[in-house]
Amino acid sequence: MNNSSLILRSALIVFISSLLGVMILTLLISSSGLSLLGSASYYIGCLTFSLIVTTLVTIALVCRCLKGLILLVVFSFLYIPMIILIIYSFNSSRLVTVWADFSTKWYFELIHNDTLLKAVGLSLSIAAGAATLAILLGTLAAYAIIRFRRFRGANLFSFMTTAPLVMPDVITGLALLLLFVGIGQVLGWPKDRGAITIWMAHATFCTAYVTVVISARLRELDKSIEEAALDLGANPLKVFFIITLPMIAPALVSGWLLAFTLSLDDVVIANFVTGPGAMTLPKLIFSKVRLGVDPQVNALATIILLIVGIIGFISWLWMRKAERRKMREIRMQ
Repeated sequence: MNNSSLILRSALIVFISSLLGVMILTLLISSSGLSLLGSASYYIGCLTFSLIVTTLVTIALVCRCLKGLILLVVFSFLYIPMIILIIYSFNSSRLVTVWADFSTKWYFELIHNDTLLKAVGLSLSIAAGAATLAILLGTLAAYAIIRFRRFRGANLFSFMTTAPLVMPDVITGLALLLLFVGIGQVLGWPKDRGAITIWMAHATFCTAYVTVVISARLRELDKSIEEAALDLGANPLKVFFIITLPMIAPALVSGWLLAFTLSLDDVVIANFVTGPGAMTLPKLIFSKVRLGVDPQVNALATIILLIVGIIGFISWLWMRKAERRKMREIRMQ
């Protein structure tokens, strides 16, 4: 009886919260605004959505599979758009939203598209270079923040390092543009904006993300291991490369992948700091959207998803193995 009353109360809470939530959200995102309040279809749609959500949650509670329902909803929300993109990459129609027949011709045409392949190569090289530089700078910044907390201006340094995390991309791009223009006028370099300026700009904002990731890892490390090595005669530089660096290796990999993804995805900052001679993949895709999305972009996106998925899976296995080895060492102590 208690379970039945608990399920009923939970269903009532879900129904009321989902109904109010969808009504408010629809009013906020709709172009019609408050005029929707006079439409009967608005109330019918909100009520139908709330009933569907309540029914699914109630069934999950009765069958005791609420965790499975949550995982299904979350994974569906995250990966259904990618699955649809992969499916439509095998569409023979030039109209990406109209399904015709199954075909792989866009993959073969992609091989001969020099403009698209050149943009992919430029984006990958910039992303790899920016992620590598961000790892170097982010590691140094994180080590200074965590291991040398008592120096003057430590709090200001920590704040300024992570400030780009909350800075709008438009402001960051404009600031970097003015910086490159000013440096060019004073030093004569860079004369033209292109791949180099994009690389420097991406490394700048990626460093903040890498610093946060590596700082979190450094906080978890047992500092007594480093202190013991120092007591045994090792100098600080040797301790860093022999002890600290291997222990934060999973964070380095995670930070590099995060910076690589952020750089590969950026289009706003790149628009500010690039010139006509450097066309990255996001810029090329956005320029093509005005005339309609090229089906070859779907094929390229599918290949990128496959490569990123494989790299991410291998990195996850490696970090999982390193974490298990760490737990075994802790138990042996």
